[in-house]
Amino acid sequence: MSPSGNPQRSARERAEDEQATEDLARVYAHIMARAPEHDIEPTLDRVRRVVDILGDPQHAFRSIHITGTNGKTSTARMTERLVREHGLRTGLFTSPHLKSVTERIAIDGEPISARRFLEMWEDVYPYVQIVDDELVADGQSRLSFFEVLTVLAFATFADAPIDVAIIEVGLGGEWDSTNVVDGEVAVVTPVAMDHERWLGHTLGEIATVKAGIVKDGATVVLAEQEPEVESVVLERSAARGARVLREGLELAVAARRVAVGGQLVDLRTPGGLYTEIFLPLHGAHQAHNALLALAATEALLTGGGALAGPIVEAAFGDATSPGRLEVVRSSPTVLVDAAHNPAGAHALVAALDEAFDFHRLVGVVAIMADKDAEHLLTVLEPVLAEIVVTRNSAERSADVTDLAELASEVFGEDRVRSAERLDEALAIAVDLAERDDAVGVGTGTGVLVTGSVITAADARALLRPGG
Repeated sequence: MSPSGNPQRSARERAEDEQATEDLARVYAHIMARAPEHDIEPTLDRVRRVVDILGDPQHAFRSIHITGTNGKTSTARMTERLVREHGLRTGLFTSPHLKSVTERIAIDGEPISARRFLEMWEDVYPYVQIVDDELVADGQSRLSFFEVLTVLAFATFADAPIDVAIIEVGLGGEWDSTNVVDGEVAVVTPVAMDHERWLGHTLGEIATVKAGIVKDGATVVLAEQEPEVESVVLERSAARGARVLREGLELAVAARRVAVGGQLVDLRTPGGLYTEIFLPLHGAHQAHNALLALAATEALLTGGGALAGPIVEAAFGDATSPGRLEVVRSSPTVLVDAAHNPAGAHALVAALDEAFDFHRLVGVVAIMADKDAEHLLTVLEPVLAEIVVTRNSAERSADVTDLAELASEVFGEDRVRSAERLDEALAIAVDLAERDDAVGVGTGTGVLVTGSVITAADARALLRPGG
């Protein structure tokens, strides 16, 4: 008997959910048939045209806009949790997803349902078609996957309606589809070399694109950066009349120490010093992400004043970041992490050393073909006893043979294995991790799956199919 006392209704609802899931798969396939996320049109004109005829849904709520190279999603999730703890209705737009496209659009911390996604798609699609037809008539391609998804997210937020949106850029900033919003707060997480094909071949060029999210009169929350990056962001902020809060000056992680299940952090912002805050995430980088989230929330909700201590404690104590140094299995411990560039790998290695006590760790690595694989592997080499290279489910995944050759140069041939499929690679890695385990129950042994967000997502699907 269902809680409502109506088993027939429960069965009907289940059938409707199953049908919605099937319909979602068809719609997702249709959207995926468009230009993929990495096929970039460096212009906002296309998205502006759609939101214009939709009535500019992106102006129906306040927003915090987040860019950078690493840490965007974790910072966005923590910011959303802080804002929501104040009793405000939130929208969260992040990318990419780990399991379902619906994860990218969350209301009040929960991904929208398949049914809600479909309802909003039916509302938005006629307008998408109008712009598609205009673009094709002008000799251009249809709206891309990410352009369509961004419009869908903003329409969903406006329709909810929400009070505050926390929006992660897809790529770069200046011409990213999300940049049709006027973020009252712009957060810039650490900027490093990545996506050079689209963003530029120097830190200054990359920073220039990312600083494009800073709007007139905004507050900029700036992570500690290389001098070249900081200079670019400060120049953009001055030109826009934006107030800047810099890590190392107005902001600081004053102290941190490892705790069971995470860490205790002291965070200093213009609002004051928050002490002994439990954060159930591993690594110094997550403490710095938390600092950015806290400063951004202060700037939006209080103009820089302090937030109530119990609210901060509750929000951070409930923080999650799936696919970021996440334990998905025990005996042996299997961790997944979305590190996909050298900067992310450095943060991962530091967190591993601090939070875990492995005497034997085996890596399972699949990297996108357009990434700096050699540098990433070099960063991982000191912490991995052996490595199994493989590929993930993306078409852009690097060829296994090529990756194995590169890994052999970094690790030595005797420490490298390969497998064409991720499930095979995981099985090999678990055997290798346990090979020298005297206790026989996985004590001190582990497997690390990393190299891409897609790799982390694929591993989670295999090892945690329900979540």
